[in-house]
Amino acid sequence: MAMGREQIMTAAIQHLNKDPSASMAQLADAAGISRATLHRQFSSREELMLALARRGHDQWEQAQLAAGLDAATASGDRDALEKALNDLLTGLIEVADEYGFGLTDYALTVNPELSRRAEELEAREIAFYTAAQRAGVLSAELPVRWISDVVYGLLVAVRDGLRRGDIARRDVPRLLLRTFTHGAAPRRES
Repeated sequence: MAMGREQIMTAAIQHLNKDPSASMAQLADAAGISRATLHRQFSSREELMLALARRGHDQWEQAQLAAGLDAATASGDRDALEKALNDLLTGLIEVADEYGFGLTDYALTVNPELSRRAEELEAREIAFYTAAQRAGVLSAELPVRWISDVVYGLLVAVRDGLRRGDIARRDVPRLLLRTFTHGAAPRRES
């Protein structure tokens, strides 16, 4: 049975998460197909990487939509914003885990199409974080872009912790939410 484009992309993602610099030959081998078959689907490594990045951006957007970011932002309601924040962070764990190789791939960040899409997705989150600041969910003392960068940094930490086996998959949501909302300082008793 022939392997389809989506199956090839899934196999490539799995291998790239282990070896982000894998060649087309290595990716074909990991997918269990010949290089010729891989090249029939993707003429170059760059084309494959762009397809994977587009798919990653789609997943990022799905996490935003599933969290209800737009509705929570428009409402300004503290409870809705808190729920959406928890749902967003939890949803982004899946994206960071699956597309971890792309989080720090410089070549993907300089592609104009991908940069535009990432900027659009980040703009949605910036508007959301701003609304969360106004509602008192997030500190108004922090620059909103810093908040966005902190989320990104925590997602890289999620990826790295899972890859190294430092953290259990089941603990990631708790660790991410706790670190984002309270930092790394010990909790103080009220």
